[in-house]
Amino acid sequence: MTRRWRILSFGSAGVLVIAGSLVAAILGGGAGQVLALVLIGLGLVIATGLVFLEVGMSEDRQRELDRQRELEQERERERRRTRVRSSRRTRPKIERSRGHRRRLE
Repeated sequence: MTRRWRILSFGSAGVLVIAGSLVAAILGGGAGQVLALVLIGLGLVIATGLVFLEVGMSEDRQRELDRQRELEQERERERRRTRVRSSRRTRPKIERSRGHRRRLE
């Protein structure tokens, strides 16, 4: 979500709330109150939904960051293991087959 999209979406929710307030102040009677209630309610519901969307997206970003960090740590551990293995002196393996004793060379 871009910054512009956030401004437009939250701004439109705010405009609905303000329009509902103006309708309530200008129009009298039952129709004005109902229209004001609908506009204000719709604006607040949209704003609440956008807040939940932002929270969910921030959690997704954090989860992805944690996953990348974990992968990088795993790669670093593997590099260290590889360095340790290659720096150790390896003994030759003693050959053996089933049913026969080990032969020392």
